[in-house]
Amino acid sequence: MISIYISVFALPLFILFIYPVRTRISAISLFILILASGNIFAQTTQPIDTVFPAKLKLPRIDTIKSGEGTPNEQVKAFKAVKKQYLSDTTGNQPARSPMVDTTKRNRYGYLLNDDIKLNRKYPLWKPVVQVVGINTFIWTMDRFVLNEPFSRIGPSTWNYNINKGWEWDDDRFGINFVGHPYSGSLYFNAARSQGYNYWQSIPFAIGGSVMWEYFGENTRPSLNDVINTPLNGEFLGEIFYRLSSNILDDRTYGSERFFRELLAGAVDPAREFNRLVQGKAFRHTTTEAYQTEPLNVTFSGGMHKINEDNNTVFGKGPTNVMLNIQFDYGNPFEDIARKPFDLFRFRTEFSFGVGRKILDNILGYGILFGNNAQLGKLSVLYGAFQYYDYWDNKTFELGALGFGGGLITKYPITRDIIFYNNLHVSATPLAGNSTRFGPDTLQVRDYTYNNGLEARYETALDFGEYVHLALSYEYYILHTYVGPAGTNYIGILTPHIDVKIMKNLRLGFEHFQYYDDRYLKNFAPQFSVRTEQKIFLTWFLQNPQRRGHYD
Repeated sequence: MISIYISVFALPLFILFIYPVRTRISAISLFILILASGNIFAQTTQPIDTVFPAKLKLPRIDTIKSGEGTPNEQVKAFKAVKKQYLSDTTGNQPARSPMVDTTKRNRYGYLLNDDIKLNRKYPLWKPVVQVVGINTFIWTMDRFVLNEPFSRIGPSTWNYNINKGWEWDDDRFGINFVGHPYSGSLYFNAARSQGYNYWQSIPFAIGGSVMWEYFGENTRPSLNDVINTPLNGEFLGEIFYRLSSNILDDRTYGSERFFRELLAGAVDPAREFNRLVQGKAFRHTTTEAYQTEPLNVTFSGGMHKINEDNNTVFGKGPTNVMLNIQFDYGNPFEDIARKPFDLFRFRTEFSFGVGRKILDNILGYGILFGNNAQLGKLSVLYGAFQYYDYWDNKTFELGALGFGGGLITKYPITRDIIFYNNLHVSATPLAGNSTRFGPDTLQVRDYTYNNGLEARYETALDFGEYVHLALSYEYYILHTYVGPAGTNYIGILTPHIDVKIMKNLRLGFEHFQYYDDRYLKNFAPQFSVRTEQKIFLTWFLQNPQRRGHYD
Protein backbone atom coordinates (compact mmCIF):
# COMPACT_ATOMS: atom_id res chain seq x y z
CA MET A 1 0.00 0.00 0.00
CA ILE A 2 2.87 2.42 0.59
CA SER A 3 3.41 2.54 -3.19
CA ILE A 4 -0.06 4.05 -3.51
CA TYR A 5 0.80 6.69 -0.98
CA ILE A 6 4.01 7.62 -2.78
CA SER A 7 1.95 8.31 -5.89
CA VAL A 8 0.28 11.41 -4.51
CA PHE A 9 3.61 13.12 -3.84
CA ALA A 10 4.24 14.10 -7.45
CA LEU A 11 1.04 16.11 -7.96
CA PRO A 12 1.52 18.92 -5.45
CA LEU A 13 5.24 19.18 -6.24
CA PHE A 14 4.44 19.90 -9.86
CA ILE A 15 1.94 22.56 -8.80
CA LEU A 16 4.67 24.19 -6.73
CA PHE A 17 7.10 24.52 -9.64
CA ILE A 18 5.15 25.11 -12.84
CA TYR A 19 3.68 28.52 -12.04
CA PRO A 20 5.14 31.94 -11.27
CA VAL A 21 6.70 32.63 -7.91
CA ARG A 22 3.61 34.37 -6.59
CA THR A 23 1.52 31.22 -7.05
CA ARG A 24 4.19 28.97 -5.57
CA ILE A 25 4.26 31.12 -2.47
CA SER A 26 0.59 30.39 -1.76
CA ALA A 27 1.28 26.66 -2.06
CA ILE A 28 4.07 26.58 0.53
CA SER A 29 2.92 29.34 2.85
CA LEU A 30 1.00 27.08 5.23
CA PHE A 31 4.20 25.45 6.48
CA ILE A 32 5.45 28.76 7.86
CA LEU A 33 2.22 30.15 9.29
CA ILE A 34 2.80 29.01 12.86
CA LEU A 35 3.72 32.55 13.82
CA ALA A 36 0.47 33.92 12.41
CA SER A 37 -2.04 31.16 13.06
CA GLY A 38 -4.37 30.76 16.01
CA ASN A 39 -3.73 27.02 15.98
CA ILE A 40 -0.77 27.43 18.31
CA PHE A 41 -3.41 27.51 21.03
CA ALA A 42 -4.95 24.22 19.89
CA GLN A 43 -6.24 22.02 22.68
CA THR A 44 -5.35 18.38 23.16
CA THR A 45 -7.60 15.69 21.76
CA GLN A 46 -10.12 13.72 23.78
CA PRO A 47 -9.41 10.20 25.04
CA ILE A 48 -9.43 7.53 22.39
CA ASP A 49 -12.81 5.93 21.77
CA THR A 50 -14.92 4.75 18.87
CA VAL A 51 -17.70 6.57 17.03
CA PHE A 52 -20.16 3.71 17.38
CA PRO A 53 -22.44 3.45 20.44
CA ALA A 54 -22.12 0.26 22.44
CA LYS A 55 -25.16 -1.44 20.98
CA LEU A 56 -23.82 -0.95 17.42
CA LYS A 57 -20.23 -2.03 18.02
CA LEU A 58 -18.89 -4.75 15.79
CA PRO A 59 -15.93 -7.05 16.46
CA ARG A 60 -12.80 -4.99 15.78
CA ILE A 61 -10.05 -6.11 13.44
CA ASP A 62 -8.06 -2.87 13.54
CA THR A 63 -7.25 -2.39 17.24
CA ILE A 64 -3.62 -2.53 18.32
CA LYS A 65 -3.03 -4.77 21.35
CA SER A 66 0.04 -4.89 23.55
CA GLY A 67 2.16 -8.02 23.47
CA GLU A 68 1.09 -9.02 19.94
CA GLY A 69 3.93 -7.49 17.94
CA THR A 70 5.00 -3.96 17.09
CA PRO A 71 2.28 -1.47 16.08
CA ASN A 72 3.50 -1.37 12.48
CA GLU A 73 3.48 -5.17 12.26
CA GLN A 74 -0.08 -5.26 13.64
CA VAL A 75 -1.27 -2.61 11.15
CA LYS A 76 0.12 -4.68 8.27
CA ALA A 77 -1.66 -7.73 9.67
CA PHE A 78 -4.96 -5.79 9.86
CA LYS A 79 -4.66 -4.87 6.20
CA ALA A 80 -3.94 -8.46 5.23
CA VAL A 81 -7.04 -9.64 7.13
CA LYS A 82 -9.21 -6.97 5.52
CA LYS A 83 -7.95 -7.88 2.06
CA GLN A 84 -8.81 -11.53 2.72
CA TYR A 85 -12.27 -10.94 4.16
CA LEU A 86 -13.30 -8.02 1.97
CA SER A 87 -12.32 -9.34 -1.44
CA ASP A 88 -14.80 -8.26 -4.08
CA THR A 89 -16.41 -11.63 -4.79
CA THR A 90 -20.15 -10.91 -4.74
CA GLY A 91 -21.01 -8.06 -7.06
CA ASN A 92 -18.97 -5.29 -5.42
CA GLN A 93 -20.03 -6.36 -1.94
CA PRO A 94 -17.57 -7.95 0.54
CA ALA A 95 -17.66 -11.65 1.16
CA ARG A 96 -19.79 -12.60 4.13
CA SER A 97 -17.81 -12.78 7.35
CA PRO A 98 -18.65 -12.63 11.04
CA MET A 99 -15.96 -9.96 11.37
CA VAL A 100 -17.67 -7.27 9.23
CA ASP A 101 -21.06 -5.78 8.51
CA THR A 102 -22.38 -7.80 5.55
CA THR A 103 -25.42 -5.65 4.67
CA LYS A 104 -25.45 -3.78 1.36
CA ARG A 105 -24.55 -0.64 3.31
CA ASN A 106 -21.17 -2.16 4.03
CA ARG A 107 -18.16 -0.34 5.45
CA TYR A 108 -15.37 -2.38 3.83
CA GLY A 109 -14.01 -2.42 7.35
CA TYR A 110 -13.35 1.34 7.13
CA LEU A 111 -14.89 4.23 9.06
CA LEU A 112 -17.89 5.94 7.48
CA ASN A 113 -16.80 9.23 9.04
CA ASP A 114 -13.78 10.64 10.82
CA ASP A 115 -13.81 9.52 14.46
CA ILE A 116 -15.24 12.57 16.24
CA LYS A 117 -13.47 11.69 19.48
CA LEU A 118 -10.10 11.78 17.72
CA ASN A 119 -10.97 14.74 15.48
CA ARG A 120 -12.77 17.29 17.63
CA LYS A 121 -14.22 20.51 16.24
CA TYR A 122 -12.14 23.53 17.27
CA PRO A 123 -13.59 26.96 18.13
CA LEU A 124 -14.61 29.19 15.22
CA TRP A 125 -11.94 31.80 15.85
CA LYS A 126 -9.09 29.35 15.18
CA PRO A 127 -9.77 28.67 11.47
CA VAL A 128 -10.70 32.35 11.06
CA VAL A 129 -7.32 33.43 12.41
CA GLN A 130 -5.58 30.85 10.22
CA VAL A 131 -7.30 32.18 7.08
CA VAL A 132 -6.18 35.70 8.02
CA GLY A 133 -2.69 34.30 8.62
CA ILE A 134 -2.60 32.70 5.15
CA ASN A 135 -3.45 36.00 3.46
CA THR A 136 -1.08 37.96 5.70
CA PHE A 137 1.83 35.73 4.89
CA ILE A 138 1.19 35.75 1.13
CA TRP A 139 0.93 39.56 1.16
CA THR A 140 4.14 39.83 3.19
CA MET A 141 6.04 37.80 0.61
CA ASP A 142 4.53 39.79 -2.27
CA ARG A 143 5.41 43.11 -0.66
CA PHE A 144 8.78 42.60 1.01
CA VAL A 145 10.34 39.74 -0.98
CA LEU A 146 8.98 40.12 -4.51
CA ASN A 147 8.19 43.85 -4.27
CA GLU A 148 5.09 43.42 -6.44
CA PRO A 149 3.40 46.74 -7.38
CA PHE A 150 -0.07 45.39 -6.55
CA SER A 151 1.01 44.67 -2.95
CA ARG A 152 1.43 48.35 -2.03
CA ILE A 153 -1.72 48.64 0.01
CA GLY A 154 -3.10 50.80 2.79
CA PRO A 155 -6.27 52.63 3.89
CA SER A 156 -6.45 54.59 0.63
CA THR A 157 -6.34 51.45 -1.56
CA TRP A 158 -8.87 49.70 0.67
CA ASN A 159 -11.22 52.66 0.35
CA TYR A 160 -10.69 52.67 -3.43
CA ASN A 161 -11.48 48.96 -3.75
CA ILE A 162 -14.60 49.23 -1.62
CA ASN A 163 -15.95 52.27 -3.47
CA LYS A 164 -15.02 51.28 -7.04
CA GLY A 165 -16.41 47.78 -6.78
CA TRP A 166 -15.83 44.65 -8.83
CA GLU A 167 -14.28 43.94 -12.24
CA TRP A 168 -13.14 41.04 -14.45
CA ASP A 169 -9.36 40.83 -14.16
CA ASP A 170 -6.67 40.23 -16.80
CA ASP A 171 -4.51 37.66 -14.97
CA ARG A 172 -3.00 34.78 -16.91
CA PHE A 173 -5.07 31.68 -17.51
CA GLY A 174 -3.16 29.39 -15.14
CA ILE A 175 -3.26 31.95 -12.33
CA ASN A 176 -7.04 32.30 -12.50
CA PHE A 177 -8.03 28.69 -13.11
CA VAL A 178 -5.39 26.83 -11.03
CA GLY A 179 -3.58 29.31 -8.78
CA HIS A 180 -6.66 30.90 -7.23
CA PRO A 181 -8.51 27.57 -6.75
CA TYR A 182 -5.41 26.19 -5.01
CA SER A 183 -5.40 29.18 -2.64
CA GLY A 184 -9.09 28.48 -2.02
CA SER A 185 -8.23 24.91 -1.05
CA LEU A 186 -5.92 26.27 1.67
CA TYR A 187 -8.69 28.44 3.12
CA PHE A 188 -11.12 25.50 2.93
CA ASN A 189 -8.79 23.07 4.68
CA ALA A 190 -7.94 25.57 7.39
CA ALA A 191 -11.43 24.70 8.65
CA ARG A 192 -11.84 21.17 7.29
CA SER A 193 -8.79 19.96 9.22
CA GLN A 194 -10.13 21.47 12.46
CA GLY A 195 -13.28 19.35 12.70
CA TYR A 196 -15.58 21.25 10.31
CA ASN A 197 -17.42 19.21 7.70
CA TYR A 198 -17.52 19.89 3.97
CA TRP A 199 -20.44 22.34 4.02
CA GLN A 200 -19.18 24.15 7.12
CA SER A 201 -15.76 24.72 5.53
CA ILE A 202 -16.99 26.47 2.38
CA PRO A 203 -17.66 29.86 4.08
CA PHE A 204 -13.99 30.03 5.09
CA ALA A 205 -12.96 29.72 1.43
CA ILE A 206 -15.41 32.49 0.53
CA GLY A 207 -14.22 34.70 3.39
CA GLY A 208 -10.55 34.23 2.55
CA SER A 209 -11.18 35.13 -1.09
CA VAL A 210 -13.23 38.25 -0.29
CA MET A 211 -10.64 39.44 2.23
CA TRP A 212 -7.84 39.11 -0.33
CA GLU A 213 -9.78 40.82 -3.10
CA TYR A 214 -10.56 43.90 -0.98
CA PHE A 215 -7.48 44.18 1.21
CA GLY A 216 -4.64 42.07 -0.28
CA GLU A 217 -4.08 44.04 -3.50
CA ASN A 218 -4.39 47.61 -4.72
CA THR A 219 -6.34 46.51 -7.81
CA ARG A 220 -10.12 46.38 -7.83
CA PRO A 221 -11.69 43.15 -6.51
CA SER A 222 -12.14 40.50 -9.20
CA LEU A 223 -15.47 38.82 -9.93
CA ASN A 224 -13.88 35.78 -11.55
CA ASP A 225 -11.58 35.28 -8.53
CA VAL A 226 -14.38 35.42 -5.97
CA ILE A 227 -16.18 32.70 -7.96
CA ASN A 228 -13.24 30.49 -8.86
CA THR A 229 -11.31 30.70 -5.59
CA PRO A 230 -13.97 29.36 -3.19
CA LEU A 231 -15.93 27.04 -5.52
CA ASN A 232 -13.09 25.31 -7.31
CA GLY A 233 -11.14 25.75 -4.06
CA GLU A 234 -13.57 23.61 -2.08
CA PHE A 235 -13.48 21.05 -4.91
CA LEU A 236 -9.69 20.73 -4.69
CA GLY A 237 -9.72 21.11 -0.91
CA GLU A 238 -12.07 18.19 -0.25
CA ILE A 239 -10.18 15.97 -2.67
CA PHE A 240 -6.85 16.82 -1.00
CA TYR A 241 -8.39 16.21 2.43
CA ARG A 242 -9.71 12.77 1.48
CA LEU A 243 -6.53 11.68 -0.30
CA SER A 244 -4.50 12.66 2.76
CA SER A 245 -6.89 10.62 4.94
CA ASN A 246 -6.05 7.56 2.85
CA ILE A 247 -2.36 8.24 3.52
CA LEU A 248 -2.47 8.97 7.24
CA ASP A 249 -2.53 6.22 9.85
CA ASP A 250 -2.09 7.34 13.45
CA ARG A 251 -1.44 3.76 14.58
CA THR A 252 1.95 3.61 12.86
CA TYR A 253 5.41 4.44 14.21
CA GLY A 254 8.92 5.15 13.02
CA SER A 255 9.91 5.73 9.41
CA GLU A 256 6.54 4.61 8.07
CA ARG A 257 4.79 7.24 10.19
CA PHE A 258 7.31 9.91 9.13
CA PHE A 259 6.78 9.30 5.42
CA ARG A 260 3.00 9.14 5.80
CA GLU A 261 3.02 12.55 7.47
CA LEU A 262 5.42 13.92 4.85
CA LEU A 263 3.31 12.77 1.91
CA ALA A 264 0.06 13.88 3.54
CA GLY A 265 1.63 17.31 4.02
CA ALA A 266 2.55 17.46 0.34
CA VAL A 267 -1.04 16.66 -0.63
CA ASP A 268 -2.76 18.85 1.98
CA PRO A 269 -0.33 21.35 3.59
CA ALA A 270 -3.06 23.15 5.56
CA ARG A 271 -4.07 19.90 7.23
CA GLU A 272 -0.51 18.85 8.03
CA PHE A 273 0.27 22.26 9.49
CA ASN A 274 -2.69 21.87 11.83
CA ARG A 275 -1.66 18.31 12.70
CA LEU A 276 1.74 19.61 13.77
CA VAL A 277 0.41 22.34 16.03
CA GLN A 278 -2.44 20.19 17.38
CA GLY A 279 -0.10 17.32 18.20
CA LYS A 280 -1.89 14.85 15.91
CA ALA A 281 1.26 14.31 13.86
CA PHE A 282 2.90 12.76 16.94
CA ARG A 283 0.05 10.95 18.65
CA HIS A 284 -0.39 7.17 18.53
CA THR A 285 -3.86 5.64 18.55
CA THR A 286 -4.91 2.01 18.73
CA THR A 287 -7.76 2.39 16.21
CA GLU A 288 -8.29 4.06 12.84
CA ALA A 289 -9.13 7.76 13.09
CA TYR A 290 -10.17 8.82 9.57
CA GLN A 291 -12.73 7.93 6.96
CA THR A 292 -11.14 6.17 3.99
CA GLU A 293 -12.62 4.75 0.81
CA PRO A 294 -11.36 2.29 -1.83
CA LEU A 295 -8.86 4.08 -4.06
CA ASN A 296 -7.49 3.18 -7.50
CA VAL A 297 -4.36 5.01 -8.65
CA THR A 298 -3.21 5.05 -12.27
CA PHE A 299 0.17 6.31 -13.53
CA SER A 300 0.74 6.77 -17.25
CA GLY A 301 3.94 7.89 -18.93
CA GLY A 302 4.95 8.07 -22.58
CA MET A 303 5.07 10.23 -25.71
CA HIS A 304 2.62 12.97 -26.66
CA LYS A 305 2.47 14.26 -30.26
CA ILE A 306 0.67 17.58 -30.86
CA ASN A 307 -0.37 18.15 -34.49
CA GLU A 308 -0.04 21.81 -35.47
CA ASP A 309 -1.90 21.58 -38.80
CA ASN A 310 -5.61 22.31 -38.78
CA ASN A 311 -8.11 19.66 -39.94
CA THR A 312 -5.64 16.76 -40.03
CA VAL A 313 -5.67 13.42 -38.23
CA PHE A 314 -1.92 12.77 -38.17
CA GLY A 315 -0.11 16.03 -38.87
CA LYS A 316 3.30 17.47 -38.19
CA GLY A 317 4.21 18.90 -34.82
CA PRO A 318 6.39 18.47 -31.73
CA THR A 319 6.58 15.31 -29.65
CA ASN A 320 6.70 15.76 -25.89
CA VAL A 321 7.08 13.47 -22.90
CA MET A 322 3.83 13.12 -20.96
CA LEU A 323 2.99 12.01 -17.41
CA ASN A 324 -0.56 11.39 -16.25
CA ILE A 325 -1.81 10.62 -12.73
CA GLN A 326 -5.42 9.63 -12.00
CA PHE A 327 -7.17 8.96 -8.69
CA ASP A 328 -10.51 7.08 -8.61
CA TYR A 329 -11.92 7.30 -5.08
CA GLY A 330 -14.91 5.39 -3.74
CA ASN A 331 -16.99 2.59 -5.23
CA PRO A 332 -19.89 4.01 -7.31
CA PHE A 333 -21.82 0.76 -7.01
CA GLU A 334 -21.66 0.40 -3.23
CA ASP A 335 -25.16 1.10 -1.90
CA ILE A 336 -24.49 3.67 0.84
CA ALA A 337 -25.87 7.01 1.98
CA ARG A 338 -23.80 9.42 -0.12
CA LYS A 339 -21.98 12.42 1.32
CA PRO A 340 -20.11 15.06 -0.71
CA PHE A 341 -17.05 13.55 -2.41
CA ASP A 342 -17.58 10.00 -1.15
CA LEU A 343 -16.93 9.35 -4.83
CA PHE A 344 -14.63 11.35 -7.08
CA ARG A 345 -12.25 11.17 -10.01
CA PHE A 346 -9.25 13.47 -10.23
CA ARG A 347 -6.62 13.37 -12.96
CA THR A 348 -3.83 15.62 -14.09
CA GLU A 349 -1.42 15.45 -17.01
CA PHE A 350 1.96 17.07 -17.57
CA SER A 351 3.73 17.58 -20.89
CA PHE A 352 7.50 18.12 -21.01
CA GLY A 353 9.22 19.35 -24.14
CA VAL A 354 8.49 22.21 -26.52
CA GLY A 355 7.03 25.37 -24.99
CA ARG A 356 6.40 26.66 -21.50
CA LYS A 357 3.07 24.88 -20.98
CA ILE A 358 3.83 21.96 -18.68
CA LEU A 359 0.51 21.43 -16.94
CA ASP A 360 -1.59 20.14 -19.83
CA ASN A 361 -4.87 19.43 -18.06
CA ILE A 362 -6.64 18.87 -14.74
CA LEU A 363 -10.01 17.12 -14.91
CA GLY A 364 -12.31 15.83 -12.23
CA TYR A 365 -15.75 15.37 -10.76
CA GLY A 366 -17.08 14.67 -7.30
CA ILE A 367 -20.50 13.58 -6.11
CA LEU A 368 -22.47 15.99 -3.90
CA PHE A 369 -25.42 13.70 -3.17
CA GLY A 370 -26.94 10.66 -4.85
CA ASN A 371 -28.42 7.18 -4.63
CA ASN A 372 -27.88 3.71 -6.01
CA ALA A 373 -30.26 1.37 -7.80
CA GLN A 374 -30.10 -2.22 -9.03
CA LEU A 375 -32.11 -3.05 -12.17
CA GLY A 376 -31.54 -6.71 -12.78
CA LYS A 377 -27.85 -7.04 -13.63
CA LEU A 378 -27.52 -3.27 -14.20
CA SER A 379 -25.93 -1.35 -11.31
CA VAL A 380 -26.68 2.39 -11.28
CA LEU A 381 -25.49 5.47 -9.41
CA TYR A 382 -27.32 8.75 -10.01
CA GLY A 383 -26.91 12.09 -8.31
CA ALA A 384 -25.65 15.67 -8.35
CA PHE A 385 -22.00 16.33 -9.12
CA GLN A 386 -19.48 19.16 -9.24
CA TYR A 387 -17.06 19.36 -12.18
CA TYR A 388 -13.63 20.92 -12.68
CA ASP A 389 -12.09 21.20 -16.17
CA TYR A 390 -8.75 22.78 -17.03
CA TRP A 391 -7.00 22.46 -20.40
CA ASP A 392 -3.91 24.53 -21.20
CA ASN A 393 -1.71 23.27 -24.05
CA LYS A 394 -0.31 24.42 -27.40
CA THR A 395 -3.71 23.95 -29.04
CA PHE A 396 -6.17 25.71 -26.76
CA GLU A 397 -7.06 27.01 -23.29
CA LEU A 398 -10.33 25.94 -21.68
CA GLY A 399 -11.34 26.13 -18.02
CA ALA A 400 -14.81 25.44 -16.64
CA LEU A 401 -16.62 25.18 -13.32
CA GLY A 402 -19.78 23.07 -13.45
CA PHE A 403 -22.68 21.78 -11.36
CA GLY A 404 -25.14 19.20 -12.67
CA GLY A 405 -26.47 15.68 -12.72
CA GLY A 406 -24.71 12.43 -13.49
CA LEU A 407 -25.43 8.77 -14.14
CA ILE A 408 -22.86 5.96 -13.79
CA THR A 409 -23.77 2.39 -14.78
CA LYS A 410 -22.19 -1.05 -14.83
CA TYR A 411 -23.51 -4.04 -16.77
CA PRO A 412 -21.78 -7.45 -16.67
CA ILE A 413 -22.21 -8.99 -20.13
CA THR A 414 -20.40 -12.07 -18.91
CA ARG A 415 -18.40 -12.74 -15.77
CA ASP A 416 -15.28 -11.20 -17.32
CA ILE A 417 -16.72 -8.73 -19.87
CA ILE A 418 -18.05 -5.59 -18.15
CA PHE A 419 -19.74 -2.62 -19.86
CA TYR A 420 -19.54 0.81 -18.14
CA ASN A 421 -21.26 4.09 -19.02
CA ASN A 422 -21.07 7.61 -17.56
CA LEU A 423 -23.36 10.46 -18.58
CA HIS A 424 -23.12 13.97 -17.11
CA VAL A 425 -24.92 17.23 -17.94
CA SER A 426 -24.06 20.42 -16.08
CA ALA A 427 -24.52 24.18 -15.98
CA THR A 428 -21.32 26.20 -16.28
CA PRO A 429 -21.52 29.53 -14.42
CA LEU A 430 -17.89 30.42 -15.18
CA ALA A 431 -15.58 29.33 -17.98
CA GLY A 432 -12.52 30.66 -19.77
CA ASN A 433 -11.73 29.95 -23.43
CA SER A 434 -8.75 31.07 -25.53
CA THR A 435 -9.42 33.72 -28.18
CA ARG A 436 -7.20 32.19 -30.87
CA PHE A 437 -6.47 28.79 -32.42
CA GLY A 438 -3.42 28.30 -30.23
CA PRO A 439 -2.79 30.35 -27.08
CA ASP A 440 0.15 32.71 -27.12
CA THR A 441 2.80 33.14 -24.43
CA LEU A 442 1.93 36.66 -23.30
CA GLN A 443 1.70 37.36 -19.59
CA VAL A 444 -1.80 38.85 -19.90
CA ARG A 445 -5.28 37.50 -20.49
CA ASP A 446 -5.78 35.98 -23.95
CA TYR A 447 -9.09 34.28 -23.17
CA THR A 448 -12.76 35.18 -22.74
CA TYR A 449 -15.08 34.75 -19.77
CA ASN A 450 -18.16 32.66 -20.50
CA ASN A 451 -21.10 30.75 -19.09
CA GLY A 452 -23.18 27.97 -20.62
CA LEU A 453 -23.69 24.22 -20.59
CA GLU A 454 -21.48 21.14 -20.64
CA ALA A 455 -22.24 17.49 -21.40
CA ARG A 456 -19.92 14.51 -21.24
CA TYR A 457 -20.32 10.86 -22.10
CA GLU A 458 -17.86 8.08 -21.28
CA THR A 459 -18.20 4.44 -22.21
CA ALA A 460 -15.84 1.55 -21.55
CA LEU A 461 -15.66 -2.17 -22.15
CA ASP A 462 -13.37 -4.34 -20.01
CA PHE A 463 -12.37 -7.77 -21.28
CA GLY A 464 -11.26 -9.19 -17.95
CA GLU A 465 -7.91 -7.78 -16.93
CA TYR A 466 -6.50 -8.00 -20.44
CA VAL A 467 -8.06 -5.31 -22.65
CA HIS A 468 -9.69 -1.99 -21.76
CA LEU A 469 -11.52 -0.06 -24.50
CA ALA A 470 -12.90 3.41 -23.79
CA LEU A 471 -14.39 6.41 -25.57
CA SER A 472 -15.14 9.83 -24.08
CA TYR A 473 -16.78 12.91 -25.57
CA GLU A 474 -17.14 16.31 -23.95
CA TYR A 475 -19.24 19.10 -25.46
CA TYR A 476 -19.43 22.72 -24.33
CA ILE A 477 -21.78 25.52 -25.35
CA LEU A 478 -20.23 28.74 -24.04
CA HIS A 479 -21.72 32.20 -24.32
CA THR A 480 -19.14 34.99 -24.00
CA TYR A 481 -19.93 37.82 -21.60
CA VAL A 482 -16.42 39.29 -21.31
CA GLY A 483 -14.58 39.43 -24.64
CA PRO A 484 -15.68 39.31 -28.30
CA ALA A 485 -19.43 38.70 -28.21
CA GLY A 486 -20.57 35.35 -29.52
CA THR A 487 -21.05 31.67 -28.76
CA ASN A 488 -18.45 28.87 -28.85
CA TYR A 489 -19.28 25.22 -29.53
CA ILE A 490 -16.42 23.01 -28.35
CA GLY A 491 -16.11 19.23 -28.64
CA ILE A 492 -13.36 16.94 -27.32
CA LEU A 493 -13.37 13.33 -28.58
CA THR A 494 -10.97 10.78 -27.05
CA PRO A 495 -10.88 7.08 -28.04
CA HIS A 496 -8.60 4.98 -25.82
CA ILE A 497 -7.24 1.44 -25.64
CA ASP A 498 -4.85 -0.27 -23.24
CA VAL A 499 -3.77 -3.91 -22.97
CA LYS A 500 -2.18 -5.85 -20.15
CA ILE A 501 1.54 -6.60 -20.46
CA MET A 502 2.20 -8.05 -17.03
CA LYS A 503 0.52 -7.81 -13.65
CA ASN A 504 -0.26 -4.07 -13.11
CA LEU A 505 1.65 -2.86 -16.21
CA ARG A 506 -0.29 -1.97 -19.36
CA LEU A 507 0.41 -0.45 -22.79
CA GLY A 508 -2.00 2.21 -24.03
CA PHE A 509 -2.83 4.46 -26.99
CA GLU A 510 -5.07 7.53 -27.05
CA HIS A 511 -6.21 9.77 -29.89
CA PHE A 512 -7.40 13.26 -28.99
CA GLN A 513 -9.56 15.40 -31.29
CA TYR A 514 -10.49 18.99 -30.44
CA TYR A 515 -13.27 20.86 -32.29
CA ASP A 516 -13.91 24.57 -31.84
CA ASP A 517 -16.64 26.43 -33.75
CA ARG A 518 -16.85 30.13 -32.90
CA TYR A 519 -19.81 32.22 -34.02
CA LEU A 520 -18.88 35.82 -33.26
CA LYS A 521 -21.30 38.72 -33.34
CA ASN A 522 -18.98 41.25 -34.99
CA PHE A 523 -16.53 38.96 -36.83
CA ALA A 524 -16.58 36.09 -39.29
CA PRO A 525 -17.09 32.58 -37.86
CA GLN A 526 -13.98 30.59 -36.98
CA PHE A 527 -13.59 26.82 -37.20
CA SER A 528 -10.77 24.66 -35.90
CA VAL A 529 -10.02 20.95 -35.62
CA ARG A 530 -6.79 19.87 -33.88
CA THR A 531 -5.57 16.39 -33.04
CA GLU A 532 -3.07 14.77 -30.69
CA GLN A 533 -1.83 11.21 -30.16
CA LYS A 534 -0.39 9.57 -27.07
CA ILE A 535 1.31 6.21 -26.57
CA PHE A 536 2.17 5.28 -23.02
CA LEU A 537 2.78 2.69 -20.35
CA THR A 538 0.28 2.52 -17.49
CA TRP A 539 0.85 1.28 -13.96
CA PHE A 540 -2.60 0.49 -12.56
CA LEU A 541 -2.88 0.09 -8.76
CA GLN A 542 -6.30 -1.35 -8.00
CA ASN A 543 -8.00 -1.63 -4.62
CA PRO A 544 -9.75 -5.03 -4.20
CA GLN A 545 -12.99 -3.27 -3.24
CA ARG A 546 -12.97 -1.06 -6.35
CA ARG A 547 -12.55 -3.36 -9.31
CA GLY A 548 -12.73 -1.79 -12.77
CA HIS A 549 -11.89 1.50 -14.43
CA TYR A 550 -15.52 2.82 -14.45
CA ASP A 551 -14.77 5.11 -17.41
